[in-house]
Amino acid sequence: MATKIITISRQFGSGGRTIGKRVAEELGFDYYDSEIIDHVAGETGFSRDYVAANSEYAPGKSVFSYSFEAASAPGVMNGMTTADYLYSVQRKVILDIANKNKPCVIVGRCADHILREFDGVLNVFVYADIEWRAKRVVEVYGESDVKPLKRVSDKDKKRAANYKHFTDCEWGRADNYDLCLNSGFIGIDKCVDIIKEVSALK
Repeated sequence: MATKIITISRQFGSGGRTIGKRVAEELGFDYYDSEIIDHVAGETGFSRDYVAANSEYAPGKSVFSYSFEAASAPGVMNGMTTADYLYSVQRKVILDIANKNKPCVIVGRCADHILREFDGVLNVFVYADIEWRAKRVVEVYGESDVKPLKRVSDKDKKRAANYKHFTDCEWGRADNYDLCLNSGFIGIDKCVDIIKEVSALK
């Protein structure tokens, strides 16, 4: 079956978003990244900035940070914590996108797990050496008060905790994906080419 949906999971600073957008453009697929944030913000009433900051990241660097949140504000949204409510709406948005039956690329947000029962899905994980990513983060996003290596490490830990909490799977573990690409080693352009080639085979 031809690939209809490509999900891109990625380490912070690896260029996964850039790769996903280029793949979508070159294949003529729809592209969903910040568009999902807009949909979730509209459905929940949360600000766009709040959704962007919390839709892929745990409150802390450990999965236990969700327990602390639940203890401090239990059952705030129809009996769910704010994090669980946000995820439930995000999950619905991703399923709605998939059910449109239009070829698309979806970046992040546990889409690989959410769509695990769908046919024609290619799940990709993009990673790279942490020093390469730290350098790229400064080049792309600029300096911040946090040192680049710590910035990258903290983001990765919060993404991993978020993924573990909502999927009970290990973020970045190779056997969770169809294709894992080291963007720092083979380059952004080659990652795009490989994903396009594999999507034609799957």
